Amino acid sequence: MRPAASKPEAPAGKIRLDKWMWAARFYKTRSLSSDEIDRGRVRLNGLPTKPSREVKTGDTLEVHMGSEVRTVVVRALSGVRGSAPVAALLYAETPESQARRAESAEQRRLAPEPAHSITQGRPTKRDRREVDQWNKPTAPGGWDARWSASMDDD
Repeated sequence: MRPAASKPEAPAGKIRLDKWMWAARFYKTRSLSSDEIDRGRVRLNGLPTKPSREVKTGDTLEVHMGSEVRTVVVRALSGVRGSAPVAALLYAETPESQARRAESAEQRRLAPEPAHSITQGRPTKRDRREVDQWNKPTAPGGWDARWSASMDDD
């Protein structure tokens, strides 16, 4: 009897960056991972990289996710996507990165709510009509009353 065919595993110590990022659960799909790397949002050891670049343990990755930058050190290699607790074992975030993320989270928490700066709320239908009346070309004191495009030399 023949053994079941299985997917060939990557050689020990070598795995593609896009596959590792997917396995480490930075991105939901491998194609998303590849696209983000192509856009320059992932740097390997401080340099721009390609999705096909091989990752080794000890490499440092800078991952731009939204407005945050996470700096992680590769601790283990895997080409298989596992559960979140298993994926968290594949990397270690640097203390500086953790401090930056905590500081930005605190700044977001302390930032004023943008909606609180609106005092009147949405304009009503009446307000809209008044604005339209003001912007009519024939309105006294309207835009056209202040500016003239005529060539008269009176």
